[in-house]
Amino acid sequence: MVDTQGTVSIVTGGAGGMGAATAAILGREHTVVIADNRADRLGAAARALSEQGITPTPIVCDVTDPEAVDRLFATATGLGTLVAVVHTAGVSPSMGDAASMLRVNALGTLTVNEAFYGFAGDGAAIVNVASMAAHVLPAEAVPAQHFPLALRDKDAFLGALEEACALAPEEARSGYAYAIGKSFVRWYSAAQAERFNGRGLRIVSVSPGSIDTEMGRLEAEAGAGAMVADFAVPRWGRAEEMAELLAFCVSAKAGYLTGTDILSDGGVIASMHERSRAAAGE
Repeated sequence: MVDTQGTVSIVTGGAGGMGAATAAILGREHTVVIADNRADRLGAAARALSEQGITPTPIVCDVTDPEAVDRLFATATGLGTLVAVVHTAGVSPSMGDAASMLRVNALGTLTVNEAFYGFAGDGAAIVNVASMAAHVLPAEAVPAQHFPLALRDKDAFLGALEEACALAPEEARSGYAYAIGKSFVRWYSAAQAERFNGRGLRIVSVSPGSIDTEMGRLEAEAGAGAMVADFAVPRWGRAEEMAELLAFCVSAKAGYLTGTDILSDGGVIASMHERSRAAAGE
């Protein structure tokens, strides 16, 4: 990133493990705005950053509310030149039903990114947190034909994805909706790259594996713990490792990086594919 006074970065989900760790890195060179929908967690994160010598601007924000997101970006651009957004805000399957997975993970990503497109200037970058789960679903299980609806009719978009999720067994719907929502994050970050480039903006997604955060640990009993133990790198990823990658993606060092997804999962997906190939005798 350019070491310049007057530059601003936004981190959504800034009170979470990956968000707070990323804010600690970005805050070394930029004014950093941390956004979260829970004021109590946001205050604690701001205090922790202050102890590291960083003075963040905390803003309570629901990423599914376009007006709240616009206020977030208006505040950030009022502090200086917006150069980076790291969108980590999201929910995992244990945190809600299928509808909430889609609303927060898919619609929330759309809302934040479209605000970024409207507010940011030439040279700015955004990185969206997708998930390893988006790499697990076979292509035929992803209702990608409905994804372009997001830019034309949000209600129709959500309705179509909810209908797709309703075909899954009830006990699996939240997990399926999570994977679909994160698949949308990957799709959007690739599909909109050319449009964003027209305004001099970069857009990237990162797909973490099982990360040792409060939200990540919620999924340990739902299968993530077994995957960590059984695949290529037999440990949980660290929030700080993901933060370094996210911060790099929005830095000037990654100026040629756009329209792609980076899978950072400790080799889980690679192992799964190789084991499937070997089992098939190929």
